[in-house]
Parts: sequence; C-alpha cells; structure tokens
Amino acid sequence: MSILINRKSRVMTQGITGKTGMFHTQTSRAYANGRECYVAGVHPRKAGENFEGIPIFGSVRDAKQNTGATVSVIYVPPPFAAAAIWEAVEADLDLAVCITEGIPVRDLLEVRDRMRKQNRRTLLLGPNCPGVITPDELKIGIMPGHIHKKGRVGVVSRSGTLTYEAVGQLTELGIGQSSAVGIGGDPVNGLKHIDVLRLFNDDPQTDAVIMIGEIGGSDEEEAAHWVKANMKKPVVGFIAGVTAPPGKRMGHAGAIVSGGKGTAQEKLAVMQACGIKVTRNPAEMGRLLKSVLR
Repeated sequence: MSILINRKSRVMTQGITGKTGMFHTQTSRAYANGRECYVAGVHPRKAGENFEGIPIFGSVRDAKQNTGATVSVIYVPPPFAAAAIWEAVEADLDLAVCITEGIPVRDLLEVRDRMRKQNRRTLLLGPNCPGVITPDELKIGIMPGHIHKKGRVGVVSRSGTLTYEAVGQLTELGIGQSSAVGIGGDPVNGLKHIDVLRLFNDDPQTDAVIMIGEIGGSDEEEAAHWVKANMKKPVVGFIAGVTAPPGKRMGHAGAIVSGGKGTAQEKLAVMQACGIKVTRNPAEMGRLLKSVLR
C-alpha cells in the first residue's frame, strides 16, 4: 500500500525534451517499475516523436487518451510552468507533480484560484518540490532512489534536502518508508502537510510519520491541530530555521518570518502541545521516529 502513487500508476512527463526532463525521466525509469510506469511525454511542437521509446504527444489530453496516463510530472521552465499545471488539471488527471522552481507567485495564485472555483479534482504536488516516491515501486521527481527502503513509515516535508536526510536516517536504522512526499517550499503550492497527513492516516500500511517543516506561514501549526484531533498514528516533527532572524528569507520563497509569526520556536511549541514529538536537531529525526514505533 502507498499514497498518491504505486507500481500501477501511469506517468507522463511534461517538458520531456528539456535537459532536466530528459535526465530525470531516465533516472526515474531506471528505478523499480519505472520502465512500465513512464508511458508518455508531452511537448506541443514535438508530437509524433519519441524519447528513448517513450511516445511524445502534443497535449496532456492526447497523452492521457492514447496511453491511459493519469499522473503528470512537470519539468517545464518557470515562465510556462503554471500553464503546464493548468493543462494537466484541465485534462482531469489524478495527480500533477510540479518540480519546477521559480514560478511567478502571481501565476500560481491564478491557477490555484481557478482550481478551487471550478472544484477541480486533480491533486497538485509542488511546485518547487523533489516529488514523491513509493520505495521499490515508483519514483516521480528528483530524489535519489537508492537511499529509500520499502517499509511502513511515511515522510512529508517542505524541504527536499531534509526529506533525503530523514529517509537516509530511517534506512540506516533499518526502518523502511511507505511513501516519502516533498510538498515544496513555495508560499503558494498544492498539497499541504495536512493533506498528506490525512492520506497517511488512512493508509493501513503506514504506522508512523515524520513531518518536516520550515519557518514561514502557518501550515505546520494547522497540521498540528489536525493531528491532535484526528491522527491515529504517532507523528514526529522537525522545523528548519531555528536560528533564522525575522525578515530573513531562508532558501525557499515561502520560508520567511514576518510580524513575529512563522518562527521555528512557535511552530515547534504548537506541534509539541498537539502531541507531536519534536526534535530541534535534524540528526535525531530517525532515532526519534524509532522511539515511537510500537
């Protein structure tokens, strides 16, 4: 069991002929069931061509109709990426995973508002995220596949690097992962911590979760209150940016403390009050998770 993707998922790459799209489609195809799962590419000017045997279509709709793909991964350059997301949404895909970094916030606001107003069913992961992996089944994105191990711990994170760090620690301790989900660090994005926690809570093959956040916004606090009210499984947490001064942006566009809100200390305090076991040391995430496993 897994969340969002599994070995039966059928995936298309939007932006398959660009340098980044080609490289990560190759590495994702080489992982586990990737060869069966990656079935289409999309490029409006290269329909009828192929990339290493993967047929390229002129639109997401054509790729879906011809191959049955219901998941898209987007490596389209920033000025065109929001339009690529909307194309995936209009084609009524199950999931769009946008890896692209640097998309204008205004573009994302427009897409997200349109998705809400039209009550679209497509789930959006990202942008500016590493993607999602179900170990030994399928990876969609830029994470290193070899550090993952199949198991029963879920990982959800705003930080790509810390996703890998948490997974690496778990694997070193002999603890496998059910799925690892990088939600991205942009201020406007798709799935939030709370959405992924809901999925892990409902997944019978996930026993516990590591939740990794960053300074800025209030998503972690909202997720913590939801955990207190609803989560049936132990959650451990870490917040990056404990030493960040107010007004200083730390890497991600969304990681900025303003008006005294969104600090790491504030987030950690709320998480702790809601029953989440927290650590202030990123090197302790794996061991802390191990301590809550029954």
